[in-house]
Amino acid sequence: MKHLLSISFFLLSVTVFAQTPCEFSANVTDSIGTYKSTKEYMICEKNFAETSSYIFFSIAVIDGLPTLNVQLIQKSKSFLKANCFDKNSKLFLQLNNGKVITLLHIEQEDCGTLLRDDKGFDNRIMIGSFMFMKDSFEDLKSSPVSMMRIKYLTDTEDYVLKKQFKSELNNEIYEPETYFINNLHCIE
Repeated sequence: MKHLLSISFFLLSVTVFAQTPCEFSANVTDSIGTYKSTKEYMICEKNFAETSSYIFFSIAVIDGLPTLNVQLIQKSKSFLKANCFDKNSKLFLQLNNGKVITLLHIEQEDCGTLLRDDKGFDNRIMIGSFMFMKDSFEDLKSSPVSMMRIKYLTDTEDYVLKKQFKSELNNEIYEPETYFINNLHCIE
């Protein structure tokens, strides 16, 4: 029995200390309300020829309502297809335990902003905010995410989330599969 208790304590300690420390890009309370957001975290990176795309997540709480902010950045010297978020947009997360979590867009239409840099690249930046469904937190805290599907206004794209990758953009190591396991505690 003592042996079983010490193993349980060890596993609990590993789980508690394995969580990532919370880093916030914003933590504001004023007369209008409260806003707290974690730092952006790269979830996906694609580089092919002279085209690159990046997806970043951050978790925000606006007056007690948790949301997932998704930032998509595309960079290319050729044509960039515009995907738009609208009131029907959704983000689906396929968990390793077989469940699918659905997040709903906040109904603000956005097709991104197109900017040309000094090297002749077109850069499209698009940001969307998605609301978590009521009972999704426990599953997201306990199971890694293997795939993500984003339903845009006119298109749907699938992304396989890697266990770990080293970014070509900044040479940092990212672990997208366990993003929610490591970060949801920051907004509780």
